Amino acid sequence: MISKNSIKLIKSLNNKKNRIKESLFLVEGDKIVAEVLESKFVIEKLYATNSFIAKNKSKIKNEKVVIEVTREDIEKASLMKNPQSSIALCTLPAEKELPIKIDSDLSIFLDEIQDPGNLGTIIRICDWFGIEHLFCSPKTADLFNPKVIQSSMGSFCRVNVWHTAFEPVFELASKSEMKILGTFLDGENIYTQNFSSRILLVMGNEGNGISAEIEKMVEKRIKIPEFNKNPKSAESLNVSVATAIICSEIKRQTNH
Repeated sequence: MISKNSIKLIKSLNNKKNRIKESLFLVEGDKIVAEVLESKFVIEKLYATNSFIAKNKSKIKNEKVVIEVTREDIEKASLMKNPQSSIALCTLPAEKELPIKIDSDLSIFLDEIQDPGNLGTIIRICDWFGIEHLFCSPKTADLFNPKVIQSSMGSFCRVNVWHTAFEPVFELASKSEMKILGTFLDGENIYTQNFSSRILLVMGNEGNGISAEIEKMVEKRIKIPEFNKNPKSAESLNVSVATAIICSEIKRQTNH
């Protein structure tokens, strides 16, 4: 079983202050936990049913961290609406230093993306399109928020994510000879652009877009054209949807 104190600890990890205090983050969902078992992250406790343990036996590196429990135990501790068969408590890693140079053709900077679901989905998008570097402003949702982990569907194990101010990323992009593109309602149609250069794509806050400070450093303003001419149509696209569309067009052109 999972003790009352352990349940209290698990539930407390929904809060960033507690994640920092305990130096732990929470991973739930059998697919995601299975991916974490094979990742660089260190698992301190793995609460799992007999069936999950049997299915993933070859992936478990340290059997000492495994505690066999029932589905009912998982349901009591879980933060999910539909709990599954496993919960992992992982060591919160130290903050990584920024890379010296960016070698890839496309990287992304998120300017105050507040919804954890959006951040997690964008991490998954980066994984799909082979984007290795995702930079997030300090006020962007925390990478280790359980909702971010959930919506990334395990992609957080493969995408490098940094929380940092824009200025050092701007310097890094300049040194790496990257063109800085930003999304604006008055930007140029992405389908008429030539995306042949290396790109740092800036995506703005859900409600306010790209901040004025960062806007000054954007070299080219782009947008996804609206095809519905009805004046009562949607005002904008969800930021994660927009990110996927733009990444798809850039990758289509560069064929990388």
